[in-house]
Amino acid sequence: MALKTTPFDAASYLDTPESQAELLSDAFETGDAAYIAHALGVVARARGMSQVAKDAGVTREGLYKALSADGDPRLTTLLGVVRSLGLTVTIQPAPKS
Repeated sequence: MALKTTPFDAASYLDTPESQAELLSDAFETGDAAYIAHALGVVARARGMSQVAKDAGVTREGLYKALSADGDPRLTTLLGVVRSLGLTVTIQPAPKS
């Protein structure tokens, strides 16, 4: 008997601004550009990719491409998406190790 699986989409579970902010905070804390782009994509899908793209001033297809695994969003795209999600970026000194 074959194992039956269903696709997992984190966007369907991030249904509050707080949970979305938590994912993005974690991504930015790592400093991993691919993780940051992925997290932005997940939150954008949770909020509605078409509306986020419109508010960010990019096409829906362009936003999917920029936030894909191979994407590397421009700073203007990144800031537009963050702004369209109603979020801000805050810079703090890194903890001393």
